[in-house]
Amino acid sequence: MIIDAHQHLWTADYAWLADPALAEIRRDYTLGDLRAAMASAGIDRTVLVEAGREDDAETTEFLALASGAPEIAGVVGWASLTSPSLADTIAGHQADSQLLVGIRDQVQGRADDHLDRADVRAGLAVVADAGLVNELVVRAPQLPSVARAARALPSSVFVLDHLGKPPVASGDVAGWRALIAPVAAAPNVVAKLSGLVAEASWSSWTPDDLRPFVETAVELFTPARLMYGSDWPVLEVAATYAQVKEVMTALVGPDPDVFAGTAIRTYHLEIT
Repeated sequence: MIIDAHQHLWTADYAWLADPALAEIRRDYTLGDLRAAMASAGIDRTVLVEAGREDDAETTEFLALASGAPEIAGVVGWASLTSPSLADTIAGHQADSQLLVGIRDQVQGRADDHLDRADVRAGLAVVADAGLVNELVVRAPQLPSVARAARALPSSVFVLDHLGKPPVASGDVAGWRALIAPVAAAPNVVAKLSGLVAEASWSSWTPDDLRPFVETAVELFTPARLMYGSDWPVLEVAATYAQVKEVMTALVGPDPDVFAGTAIRTYHLEIT
């Protein structure tokens, strides 16, 4: 069993795709496209993650899609952590589907101390009280606030996407390590080995560019708190689906936790 714990679906009209640099991935990505990509890399199941549309309807649509797609084992939906109706929104999704496994707001677009706000912390607690994972997509300068939130909410499980977007292109491993080490020290944080090629030089990256960041993550988190994610289709700015899977396998080995066990435990996936 191999699980891709981080992939997206979207349509070409998502606002953030208007960036000229993203022209290559500005198209509709469908369930059929996902199935072809999975087949190319020998992936058995995936976790579908909200794709930046930032509306509740996207989560509803993804849950409905996943209900008829056995390869999608879980959905991380979007919800605003500061919405006064957050609990009701989550309850509505859970009433419709058992496949909702986490909530992700677009924290990366907010201030570096966004996760320190009282209303945001309250939202994180609502997500945890609903039995869901708090999924975090953040920039590296926001990592200190991730560590503080994890310490403040020890009963919440946090999933850190893309290792906190390290500076792969510049190669500043030491600077990133200083930021992520306190995050890894919190036992309720799990991190994804995902999205790294998008942080590298798109046209000239090599596996050696990723290696020190991956090795540092394995050292700090251990495989029991790491999971593999492709970050498809974003990865197509720099690589193919199969290439990312091949490179990550070469860097960490075919570890059963990284490639399945951690995702199953963290998201409570029911795999048949």
